[in-house]
Amino acid sequence: QVQLVESGGGLVQAGGSLRLSCAASEGTFSLYAMGWFRQAPGKEREFVAAIGQSGAIRYYTNSVKGRFTISRDNAKKMVYLQMNTLKPEDTAVYYCAAQWRGVAGDLTVKGSYNYWGQGTQVTVSS
Repeated sequence: QVQLVESGGGLVQAGGSLRLSCAASEGTFSLYAMGWFRQAPGKEREFVAAIGQSGAIRYYTNSVKGRFTISRDNAKKMVYLQMNTLKPEDTAVYYCAAQWRGVAGDLTVKGSYNYWGQGTQVTVSS
């Protein structure tokens, strides 16, 4: 069982930056691929970014490419999402998710993840 706890959300003006963090309880954190998803009110939860077990492979949804950066620190069991040049349409609850390496599923698909955090709210004002 992996417990994930997100932090770093908040209210920011358009054009600003935030850094989200996700702390994992699992001792074998390096065996999990990690992802960030977001869900705006009335919308489906959507993929934002993902990173492979070693950090060598990274994926982003088109709308955040060039603005967001996902990274991880396996020694600290942490994954991060640096968000720059934020836009009002980035407003959502952001969720951290973990996929066990044995799943080897599409990292852009929320159904392929085994564990989820509770989410952190990001609000971008115009």
